[in-house]
Amino acid sequence: MRQGLLLRDSKTMFVRSLKLSFRHPSTIGLSLLMPATLLAVFVYVFGGAMDVGGYSVVDYIVPGIILLTIGQGAPSISVRLTNDVAKGVIDRFRTMPIAQSSLLVGHVAATVLQSIVTTAIAVLVSILVGFRSQAGLAGWLIVAGIVVLYIIMMMWLAVLIGMYAKTAEEASGLMTLIGVLPFLSSGFVPTETMPPILRIFAENQPMTSIIDTVRSLLLNEPLSEKTLCTALLWCVGLAIVFWVAALHMYKRKTTE
Repeated sequence: MRQGLLLRDSKTMFVRSLKLSFRHPSTIGLSLLMPATLLAVFVYVFGGAMDVGGYSVVDYIVPGIILLTIGQGAPSISVRLTNDVAKGVIDRFRTMPIAQSSLLVGHVAATVLQSIVTTAIAVLVSILVGFRSQAGLAGWLIVAGIVVLYIIMMMWLAVLIGMYAKTAEEASGLMTLIGVLPFLSSGFVPTETMPPILRIFAENQPMTSIIDTVRSLLLNEPLSEKTLCTALLWCVGLAIVFWVAALHMYKRKTTE
């Protein structure tokens, strides 16, 4: 009974979140244009100066572009949740006979869908500018699974930030800082080219193992089990941590 109520109410909140997104067409347009802009900058502006070993620039940077694209969409969910708290929307929902966590699930589901669409656009644009994947169907399916797990992880982090932040500006700023972490990874240059301290950070942060896994799969290169397992553990482990923390923060906010 409770599961059916949660599913029904989450669907309602999912539709609500999508409608809120469509009220800001400039935000949607920016998220759709971002992949093309990032690829154009890195391929045509910085491409000639980037040393990515034996790869073509576009083949090397596509995994990093995918993660950046997802990161650019994450602040929207933080801002919407912060506004819901500030405007008393959550307090009004508390007075209704609905599953309380459905608000968070609806926001996450809607933003995951939007991120999947923008990621698909990023891949299509990368193909237009010269990206050529050597992956077979199995490789693409594994990549899709990892990307979806990464999106879910980022969205629950965005929910946590949205519940923590006091203002929409603070929420957007915190998520923007987190969203640029792919720059401090193997996403755009090999970590071997970085200064020692930055290299240690880059090689041990979550983005690098995820990017290396996606790159190896897309280019049909040898992929160690350690790298794949590390990427999956980061995505699943952090998603669970952020999910639990976000629910705890939400319950605390709604009982104050």
